[in-house]
Amino acid sequence: MTHFLLHQWKNQVGGPQDPSVFMLSLSSDKYSTRDKGLIIEAFDDWQVLTPTWFEVADYLADIERLYEDKGFDKRLQAALLASKVSYCLGDYKSSLQLALSAEDAFNLTPRPATPVIGPQDEQYVNKIIKQALDTYKQERQNDEVDIRLEALVNRIFERNMKKQELRYVIGLALDTKRIDMLEAAIKQNKDQTAQTALLTETVAKVLSTQLESSFRTSVLDTLFRLFSELKEPDFVSMCECLIKLDKPKSVANILKRLVRNKNELVAYQLSFDLYENATQKFIDKIVKALSSVVPLENQESTETEVSPPAPIEESYKNTETEVETSMDSHIKTRLLNILSGKETIKHHMQFLIKNNETDMLVLNELKNSVRTSMTHNATVITNGLMHAGTTCDDFLRNNLEWISKATNWNKFNAVASLGVIHKGHEAEAMKLLDPYLPKDTTDQYGFMEGGSLYAYGLVHANHGNAEVTKYLAEQLATGATSAVKHGACLGLGLAAMGTRDAEVYKTLKDALLQDDAVVGEAAATAMGLVMVGSLNPATLTEMEQYVYDTKHDKIHRGLRTGIALIAYGCQDEAKDFAANMMANKSNAVIRSTGVCVLAMAYSGSGRADVVRSLLANVAADPNPDVKRFAAIAIGFVLSNDPEQCVNYTEMLVEHFHGHIRYGAAIALGISCAGSGRRDAIALLEPLLSARESFVRQGAAIALSFILIQQNESTCARVVEYRKTLTEMITGKGEDSLTKFGAIVAQGILDAGGRNVTISLHNRTGQPDMASVVGTFVFLQHWYWHSMAHFASLAFRPTSLIGLNKDLQMPKTEFLSNTKASMFSYPPPLEKKKKEKSVKVETAVLSITNKKKTQTKKEKQDKKEAEEKMEVDGEVQEKAEDSKGVETKNEKEMPEASSHTVNNPARVVQLQLKTLSMPENSRYKPLKSLSQGGIILLKDLNAGVEAEEIVELAEAGGSTSADKESEMEPEAPAEFEILIEDY
Repeated sequence: MTHFLLHQWKNQVGGPQDPSVFMLSLSSDKYSTRDKGLIIEAFDDWQVLTPTWFEVADYLADIERLYEDKGFDKRLQAALLASKVSYCLGDYKSSLQLALSAEDAFNLTPRPATPVIGPQDEQYVNKIIKQALDTYKQERQNDEVDIRLEALVNRIFERNMKKQELRYVIGLALDTKRIDMLEAAIKQNKDQTAQTALLTETVAKVLSTQLESSFRTSVLDTLFRLFSELKEPDFVSMCECLIKLDKPKSVANILKRLVRNKNELVAYQLSFDLYENATQKFIDKIVKALSSVVPLENQESTETEVSPPAPIEESYKNTETEVETSMDSHIKTRLLNILSGKETIKHHMQFLIKNNETDMLVLNELKNSVRTSMTHNATVITNGLMHAGTTCDDFLRNNLEWISKATNWNKFNAVASLGVIHKGHEAEAMKLLDPYLPKDTTDQYGFMEGGSLYAYGLVHANHGNAEVTKYLAEQLATGATSAVKHGACLGLGLAAMGTRDAEVYKTLKDALLQDDAVVGEAAATAMGLVMVGSLNPATLTEMEQYVYDTKHDKIHRGLRTGIALIAYGCQDEAKDFAANMMANKSNAVIRSTGVCVLAMAYSGSGRADVVRSLLANVAADPNPDVKRFAAIAIGFVLSNDPEQCVNYTEMLVEHFHGHIRYGAAIALGISCAGSGRRDAIALLEPLLSARESFVRQGAAIALSFILIQQNESTCARVVEYRKTLTEMITGKGEDSLTKFGAIVAQGILDAGGRNVTISLHNRTGQPDMASVVGTFVFLQHWYWHSMAHFASLAFRPTSLIGLNKDLQMPKTEFLSNTKASMFSYPPPLEKKKKEKSVKVETAVLSITNKKKTQTKKEKQDKKEAEEKMEVDGEVQEKAEDSKGVETKNEKEMPEASSHTVNNPARVVQLQLKTLSMPENSRYKPLKSLSQGGIILLKDLNAGVEAEEIVELAEAGGSTSADKESEMEPEAPAEFEILIEDY
């Protein structure tokens, strides 16, 4: 009877209405358990529950009592119905608990959608799953997990495993801290190649996701073990795991075993990747482990084929066990040279020399337009940036008389710019700078000598050695003037960057305590460079205390920079320290230092809570410096997420406060560097006409950060931007501060011979210490122009360099499946041609002389003029015909859809994904060309034919403009900075 009544009720006109009769029966003893079960089943249907749930909710307690009745057959269905009613009420917590009580009655697969109510069950199931996972994660943190909840989560894992949704399972396992499910998902894939790819993806995900330190360590340990069990492991990803696990000994053992198994090419590739991704301290430990290997003398490696790796038990499983092996002396030397960075620096320098496309006409136009000391200084700095790493100092050689106008600190910067130009040219650094380095006698102020010491540090930036640091420390100790000591401090900090050398730190600390404003600023900055990323408590306490002890603003600024650098990459470890500084209401310098600490500690982390804290400082702090630094810091924190940075700064660029707009502009430049993002450009372009000159300066620099290496094909706005820069530089009414920014922006736009980009992250997506530090210190040019040279640390060559087993560049080509014009260099500036005035005869007579002219003369002149016009017309017609033929030929010759580039090749970021090796190529790359950088090439014809090797270019090579002889060298003027040949 109940079944019949329910059927009639559900199918009545207008659908089910007023369920009170059936709901009352649930608590009545007159109805059997079978009838109550039928009612529960009927209302479990969303077509019944959707129009009646608000009335059924009045009887929720009765439905729950049925679940609690152990003798009721449909008790699980009753729990499920109660869960659905609670869901409709918006009580998701109770809904989850009741769904857990329903056990298997709660189906993870939603019922099909219906035309009347739509996907109601799907929405319910998804909401319960989301609530379950959120609750599970919270309970896992508290170590109090409901058994029923864990069972439901296990069912979710199993369902997705059956569907082969392994990536979803891995992501869920990371969210819920289920390493067992992570391992099960990876092992689910039986195909070795697919399993390797999945492991590699997981490593990248783990490294880019914000996880607790202890959990991430456990995950990486598991992933490394899984890699070790593969027959052909991904050594690059294995080493990435070991870098984060801080196990240099294991990395060294992998390299030893690779060499022992005749896989030296793979060992070389790993070493190049290690130099790019690992810290100097980590690499030093690997070098120490490899240095103990006994070399095999008089034995040259003739193996070129990569042999199969040894069995797993003998090779990569037990990497902690010391590998007792000897190694060919040549292989050992190459490995040590790669790990020390010598090979990377050498090949990058060769790439920059060979591909130098600096437009000298741009520099000449800048030189001819400057009228003030500030713009003269900016032009010298820009020359350094445009020739960064190319070793080409022709502009300085050919304009000695103009350079000689530099005085005082401008002279300091002129000499220091040589360090940017010759960055990485370490072998000849001392010889090159010898004419300017301190001698027994120096001039009264020592600007030239100080600049040379700064240049020496720039040449060895982040790659100094004991000899370099000893020399600079001696010059600091014996320096006679503030300028000399200033340059020595900066040079020493650059050369010893990241070494955490206690002696170097003490030397710099002694210089700081002299309480000389000029020396102290450089010393404090250098202390941060040496101790970068250490978060040493004693160091931080000393430097913070000295902020209170000194009254010099310059030293305050240097300490702010130094303290921030010490916190680099420390994230939550530096959080409390930064919070305490930002809470100091009486000292704006301390508050701004706290903001900078957050910028460096969380650089590239994308942490939303940190961004919110910075935005609070932007809004609430009364000090303009704090506001500006807080806005800039957003760019550093979100450097891994440009889209979010655009969203956060969208309102800030329109703020009424100029310092906030400047900071927002720089933040966009940092986060979107090298991307050519249209939304960021659209936000910045209006700031080029801002009321404040410093805002216009910041907008120009930020746009150059974004538009570096962009051409008309990749970003059409760059053409208009270049014209705008020219107008800002040459405009007579423009402020000197704006002109300075525009000139430096021009240098950034064409940096490194147009062969470098700016990126705060390495190829694996991790923050790059040198780039972050270089960008941060570069921004201190707001106070001190000499800091602009630090931009060179953020430049990364956009190169693809193939090397053979001897670490030489073989002559080979790479195929780019796109038009050559798509990623070509910007067109060079065209030299303006002076138009010569030509006397033109005319057939029109002067009215003034009409009365004095003879009739015969009139006719003669008219006749000659007509003849001349006819001839001109013929010439013009011929010219137009010729032009038409040329245009027609051009149309008949469409540009090829692909082209080849020679090794070493300039390949911009967007171009990497179009690369491949040509068919029948002699060489096979060890890793995908889309990763760029230095890639080892396996010679498939080894022993069959000799290799052709790319000739090494000599340092100091000419630019493309010089080859065309666009300018004549000027006669050397009497100038104390003598640029000698080397």
